Amino acid sequence: MKAAVAENVAAQVAMGRRAIYQYGMTLPWDERGHVDQGLGKGVPTGHSSLIAPTVDIHGNEELVVDGLRIEFQLTPDSEAPAEMHFYFPDLALLCLAENCTGTMHNVLTLRGALVRDTLAWSKYIDESIVRFGDRTDTTIASHSWPHWGREDVLSHLRNQRDLYRWMHDEAMRLANAGFTPDEISDAIELPPGLWADWSCHGYYGTLSHNVRAVYQRYFGFYDGHPSSLHPYAPVDAAVRYVDFMGGMDALLVNARRSYEAGDYRWVAQVLRHAVFADPSNADARQLQADAFEQLAYVAESGPWRDVYLTAAAELRHGTPPFPNVVKPGLEVARGMTLEQCFDYFSVCLDGPRALEIAPFRARWSITDTGEVATVELSNGTFKARTGELAPLDESVDVTISSSRAVIERLVGVDLDLAGPLAEGAVAIEGDATAIVDLFALMQSFPMFFAIIEP
Repeated sequence: MKAAVAENVAAQVAMGRRAIYQYGMTLPWDERGHVDQGLGKGVPTGHSSLIAPTVDIHGNEELVVDGLRIEFQLTPDSEAPAEMHFYFPDLALLCLAENCTGTMHNVLTLRGALVRDTLAWSKYIDESIVRFGDRTDTTIASHSWPHWGREDVLSHLRNQRDLYRWMHDEAMRLANAGFTPDEISDAIELPPGLWADWSCHGYYGTLSHNVRAVYQRYFGFYDGHPSSLHPYAPVDAAVRYVDFMGGMDALLVNARRSYEAGDYRWVAQVLRHAVFADPSNADARQLQADAFEQLAYVAESGPWRDVYLTAAAELRHGTPPFPNVVKPGLEVARGMTLEQCFDYFSVCLDGPRALEIAPFRARWSITDTGEVATVELSNGTFKARTGELAPLDESVDVTISSSRAVIERLVGVDLDLAGPLAEGAVAIEGDATAIVDLFALMQSFPMFFAIIEP
């Protein structure tokens, strides 16, 4: 539950916008547009919901579900923060979730997420080989085709185990030798035995961005070079780059020369500065779009192709002018804990403007569930204590009462507290001004913010 909300609520809008690039969701499905997603043909659209589980798996245990025996293997921080394998002993069948698929998976997905632990990932697969290998005849996965027969099963598991171990160990070897993330991504290649296995190829994740993710997990954003400590923001840097290159006209002349020479990576990289320095320059936009298209057509990874082509489309036609605002929705809000709901409010709060509101503490009682939260504004931050951390004898400035449905409405529909208060759905004892003013500073997030231009 914690992991589901952390990725899909707190980071929902930015992750969703980046997913439009990764999955090519605005591209046509044809030979010049989206052709494959690497893990499947495409991404469905629709609404999400969140249903709290009725049974938690705490370790390697066995349950009988509807007459079917299932042995569980927890694999946290592998393909997902909360992940597990399932073995069905009566069927000699092993489900490896998304840890062994028909492609190299993502160590860090391009839409954004927590970096995954390749060392643990590899060890979990090895544990599966030890625990289930000699009694498994078939493997299945959440995304991908089955493997039939023990020989094929074990070969697949060993190669997938070695794939993630290779990325981890080689990335860390080179990092300890002083290589930076970009140098590491250009230096590492798959060993012949893994390259010969198509399920180790980068149709979804790629060796290039995965080994940079391994570096990121251990060392963070900083590559060790002092110039990376306090770089200029993209627009400020772009203006300076263009000036250093002799101006926009000279930059475009040289970029066209590089394009004709087939150096599309460099054209895409250098024209980033041109577009950010002058987004209205049609020549810069079109040439960078041309370079992105060429990079897309030679990309093995489905997501890389979609990212390049979506960028090219937005360079040619602009960022889509859709004003839609993204919220978790009522179906998700109903599955969230009270603490998770207030954590969402904290992310939405405009902190600098909240500094103008005097600090306060309030007790918020949920009338139909008996839950209580102590909420506090201090130093422009809004936080909540729930459960045992919210004692009823704690001193507060204001007391608030509402049903759970009001909280869900604030999360999933409208962040404005004034409406429920006027309707009588919220009761406040004390000065209501501060809490109402605070919710008025909650920010909504439109999906289509600019990526390829400032």
